Amino acid sequence: MNLRSVSIAATAVLTAAVVTLLFRRLLFAPAGVPLALQVVAGALMLWARLTFGRRSFHAGADPTLGGIVTRGPYGLMRHPIYTATLLFVWAGVAAHGVLVGVLIAIVATAAVVVRMLAEERLVVEIYPEYEEHAHRVKRLIPFVL
Repeated sequence: MNLRSVSIAATAVLTAAVVTLLFRRLLFAPAGVPLALQVVAGALMLWARLTFGRRSFHAGADPTLGGIVTRGPYGLMRHPIYTATLLFVWAGVAAHGVLVGVLIAIVATAAVVVRMLAEERLVVEIYPEYEEHAHRVKRLIPFVL
């Protein structure tokens, strides 16, 4: 299976996990800190989408034309959209404290990791300068991870 197919499969798994959380009513936090974290996740997602532009809307993790983006949230973390997704999912799951939610969130996290790693390998093939950016900027959490 090629990297593009792997990334699309990971996207399908992630989508299924999020939809499952939604239907089980475990995705949205009802109040408090988890809800505030979901608002932050939404703002980060919006900022990242606006910074990256239309290019960020495609199912495959294959690189798009226009070079790598290193401004805005991409100057702080390499994958702000995935960070926002994981923050939103885990905040919602934590708010409910249900084991099945945690298990589904683990599946969602694994799917994000698979897609992220596939995407990075594909991007380096087209944009070798991405490796330098990767050495300077962490994947998901600025200065940490």
